Amino acid sequence: MKIKHVVIGLIFLILVSYGSQLTGIKTVRDHFTKTNKDSINLSSPIQGEAALVLDLDSGKVIYEKNDHKRLYPASTTKILTALLAVEYGKMTDRITVGKEAQLKTEGESSAWLKEGQVLTLRELLAGLMLPSGNDAARTIAVYIAKKQMNNPHVSEEKALDYFVSMMNKKAQEVGAKDSHFMNPHGLHHPNHYITAYDLGLIASEAMKNPMFKKIVSSKVYSNEAITYQNSNQLLDSNSPYYFEGANGIKTGFTDEAGYCLVSSAERNGKKLMAVVLKSSKNSVWNDSTKLLTNGFTSSEYVKK
Repeated sequence: MKIKHVVIGLIFLILVSYGSQLTGIKTVRDHFTKTNKDSINLSSPIQGEAALVLDLDSGKVIYEKNDHKRLYPASTTKILTALLAVEYGKMTDRITVGKEAQLKTEGESSAWLKEGQVLTLRELLAGLMLPSGNDAARTIAVYIAKKQMNNPHVSEEKALDYFVSMMNKKAQEVGAKDSHFMNPHGLHHPNHYITAYDLGLIASEAMKNPMFKKIVSSKVYSNEAITYQNSNQLLDSNSPYYFEGANGIKTGFTDEAGYCLVSSAERNGKKLMAVVLKSSKNSVWNDSTKLLTNGFTSSEYVKK
């Protein structure tokens, strides 16, 4: 009888362990609801190496291509930086640009910040998300990190490291388990990577914030001190890539990442997001508009 009880106990432990593993897999993979097959039928393939189309209201994925393949995110990284900024900062916070303004890489995208300049967090977020300023990313990161560390005297380098740890923690919290970040702006690093699926998770979380959504939907941000033009051509009615109903979100490019775009749009109450990674200069726009157009015309999205 003792042997029988031991055997039963071992079987029970194995089943519990196996069940826990299955639960873990579900936690990682099933934040979005996936159909058995794509609801979008494209007449021609997209050029991007990975892609995802998501219904923002239901969390339902209706198209996927290599959505769990690790690729480089380039400046779509700034979606996560902005998400942390709106979560831990106030739009009216006045921030002085510090020594991080000197940590430039030649040729990087810029919001043209200068050391000693004072801007609100709202203005810095515009500089981050519209012209894709790496300098704005660093200044926001340093400010938020020092605030969370409760240490205004910590070095800029240590503050940036702390902010990166916040990024990775937040990514894990929203379920982006196959991603890792090394900086707040997206300049290439071999250990700075993401998947289309994870980027969809992060961006959909960010779009729940009204201020974030307002910023990324702006074609232009302008006041008496600064003017920023959005690099997202889907928002520009004068662009050949203009998309009716577009309201975000973020462009990205490095040589290693290729051209990337997280786009969103709303038509007749339907809210969609498309993620395209590692496309080409023109194809990234064509890929995104094709995915969004097919998403809106898919019978899957007839509201009941």
